Amino acid sequence: MVPIHELLARIRWDPEFGRARFVIAYVDHEKEALVRVPFERIALPADHRFGFEALEEDGTRHSVPYHRVREVWRDGERIWSRRG
Repeated sequence: MVPIHELLARIRWDPEFGRARFVIAYVDHEKEALVRVPFERIALPADHRFGFEALEEDGTRHSVPYHRVREVWRDGERIWSRRG
């Protein structure tokens, strides 16, 4: 399995692969639920080596560690998943 940080980098930098619609699903401990966010609403700052920032629908932004990512969807098809 490809590490999640490598998959996110490929989505970001590979023009052919990245032209699809991606959704990232991660565990939100406060909501006690799996949250899905479109790739367009995440930021991958260079100083965040172990996660990314997610922009919520209400405009708040928070950090998500890579280990909380559970699934990645590409054009409606799950292409990556982690147990847990």
